[in-house]
Amino acid sequence: MLSISGIVKVKKDTEQITEKFKKREFVVTDASGNYPQDILFQLTQDRTSLLDDINVNDAVNVTFNLRGREWTNPQGEVKYFNSLDVWRLEKSQGGGTPTPPDIMPASADSAETLVDEGDDDLPF
Repeated sequence: MLSISGIVKVKKDTEQITEKFKKREFVVTDASGNYPQDILFQLTQDRTSLLDDINVNDAVNVTFNLRGREWTNPQGEVKYFNSLDVWRLEKSQGGGTPTPPDIMPASADSAETLVDEGDDDLPF
C-alpha cells in the first residue's frame, strides 16, 4: 500500500465499463517535490462513491495499490498497463490550491560565478 497527499485537480463521473464493473477516475496534484505532478487514480465498484463528498481543489490523502497487467492486442503485440487503485480517500486539513516549491531566482552576481570564461568544449 502506498499513500500520497495532494490537491484534487480533476473529478470525473462514474463510468459503467461492463454490466458488472464500474470505475471513477480523478487527478491529484502532488506539489511536494521540485515539480508538481498530476497523478491519475481510479476508484472501482463500491468505492466510486468515496469521491462524492470531495470537490476540486480539496486537499486529500489517498491510499492506493499499484497494479500492473499485461495485454496482447489483436496484432499479437504485448503491452503493459499500470493503474493506481484507491482503497481509501480522505479530506485532509490542508485545502486551497497547491503552491509551487520555493525557488530562489538567481541574482546577476551568482550567474556570473556560474559562467567560466575559460576553455570549454561547448559549440556555442
